[in-house]
Amino acid sequence: MSFSILISFALILTAYLLGSIPTGYLAGRILKGIDIREHGSGSTGATNVLRTVGKGAAIGVLLVDLVKGMMAIALIKMITNSLGGNVLQWQEWLVMTGALLAVLGHSKSVWLKFSGGKSAAISLGVLFVMNPFVGLGTLATFLIVLYFSRIVSLSSLSGAIAVSVFMAIFNPSIPYLTFALLAGLYVIIRHRTNIQRLMAGKEPRIGQAVTP
Repeated sequence: MSFSILISFALILTAYLLGSIPTGYLAGRILKGIDIREHGSGSTGATNVLRTVGKGAAIGVLLVDLVKGMMAIALIKMITNSLGGNVLQWQEWLVMTGALLAVLGHSKSVWLKFSGGKSAAISLGVLFVMNPFVGLGTLATFLIVLYFSRIVSLSSLSGAIAVSVFMAIFNPSIPYLTFALLAGLYVIIRHRTNIQRLMAGKEPRIGQAVTP
């Protein structure tokens, strides 16, 4: 196995492991002594942390989840830029693969028997390093929908749809567009129970408890 293949494998494995850090679960255990997966929506994401642990913990989890995604992609870009050659030639494909695995790691954490969050926050972190304009556009979409609806899941779903549009505008390469489409679809799939509650008019707004 060549050196470049070993480096590529190590980078995408690192991206998955960074994504797998169970921030929300750790916040629940450390601050309240609970398994957050047994409370609220069962997600380890910042929204469920907000409902079950508190605002400060939720902000901390959100920020760490963003940073996890940013670190995963920044590391791939930094290493491939320094190595050059064949590795640099495949940088965008490595970024795409690492980004997808970081997003997957957040929702299917190896440390939590492959459970986790819904991958919205880490996806945004990934986007900020892939292309800041795409990240800002997606964040703006999330915040605008959140302002008017007060429903986090609806805002996340709107961002998941908008990301492909912004990627097509600001960085329409095949690897990056592939990530935007696949990651957006994955976030939507992860929110399928939220979609059901939205259609039934039962999805909670900020500050409300989840109703079955």
